[in-house]
Amino acid sequence: MAKQIVYWDSCCFLGLLNNEQDKVHLCQGTIRKAESGELIIVTSAITFIEVIRMKGKPKLKKAIENTIQQFFSNSFISIHNVDREVGIRARNLMWRHQALQPKDSIHLATALFHNIPTLHTFDNELLSLKDRHIKQKIKICKPDIQYQMDFDDLNKEAKQPKASTDKP
Repeated sequence: MAKQIVYWDSCCFLGLLNNEQDKVHLCQGTIRKAESGELIIVTSAITFIEVIRMKGKPKLKKAIENTIQQFFSNSFISIHNVDREVGIRARNLMWRHQALQPKDSIHLATALFHNIPTLHTFDNELLSLKDRHIKQKIKICKPDIQYQMDFDDLNKEAKQPKASTDKP
């Protein structure tokens, strides 16, 4: 059986590494499936840089550099360089979509060039692309691979104290 392939832009990795509550839960299904060998996450090499700090987000602490290094060395993450073809495609995407930022255009061009069927992102500009030609080639969405808890997860959740709903 062929492995599923998805593209992650930097905000997915940053949401996970920063443990951003509005993102981390949505990313868990993809990570679990990747860890089990069922899925490959593709990204651009620019993610290595962009993941340190994205515009409008806090900069990650240098202390987690080892965590970042180890995470990106996982065999389920496939890194692609920005070459001439991807650069030209990214530039053309920026000509067609004025709101598209350079780094976002590189992510989209990389995914399109490598025929990745799905691009996961939390970036509103990428999510709002209305180009029918692009939408025929790639699905752009928030991470949408369902996270199914296993018994270990259920046990961990059961051991966590519940917030009280009693009013004082």
